[in-house]
Amino acid sequence: MLEGMKRKDINQAAFSIVQQATGEATERPVVDPKKKAAQDSGRLGGLIGGVVRATKLTSEQRAEIAKKAAAARWG
Repeated sequence: MLEGMKRKDINQAAFSIVQQATGEATERPVVDPKKKAAQDSGRLGGLIGGVVRATKLTSEQRAEIAKKAAAARWG
């Protein structure tokens, strides 16, 4: 697999290949370490928060949330 293509969809991958083939590829932007740490921390908090929220809901509350989700998805 080409470098940097792990998370790209097919269109992004094709665009990247064309850029590399024509010599138009640009370097990846430098990621600020503080920004990266904040992103990782936020993701971790979101993962933990969902589990904690789910354990605190009653079965009736979960059923109501599921009904709302189904109605939003299928009308």
